[in-house]
Amino acid sequence: MEIFYEGNHLIIHSDADKRIVFSYDSGKVRINDYVVSHPGEYEKAGILLEVKEYDGELFYNFIIGSKRIAIVTADSFEIKEEILSFFGDIDVLIIVWSKESVKVFENIEAKVVIPYWEWKDLFLNALWQHKEELDIYKVQWEFDLNNTEFVNLGLKIEG
Repeated sequence: MEIFYEGNHLIIHSDADKRIVFSYDSGKVRINDYVVSHPGEYEKAGILLEVKEYDGELFYNFIIGSKRIAIVTADSFEIKEEILSFFGDIDVLIIVWSKESVKVFENIEAKVVIPYWEWKDLFLNALWQHKEELDIYKVQWEFDLNNTEFVNLGLKIEG
């Protein structure tokens, strides 16, 4: 599985040639050609997805193969057990940038963290993570269970 930017979208490309497209401008997700825009449970192209609305924002939790991927689209919500239990044990956490996102990250245990948006460096710097930008992140089969890996994907903005 690979994660990379394509224009104004973050792409999760699975090994089985399935694509999840996250438009970080609108906060919407598309699985292949299917647009996910409401809370609920979905199964599309072999990908399990649960979408939860909390404090007016949509949060996404995917299962692709044996990996759990979550997309956090907001940083200014009240952290309660209700939303934390939704995330559970996350392998890859894709999270909106900001210093406020740090408190969200600290409450969600993830093995890999990928902040997104133009000022994602604020998030990484707040956590003392000065990572070189990558064009593509290839998700590993095995993760280091003792450490969280931070990924700095190079953002390519169109227009």
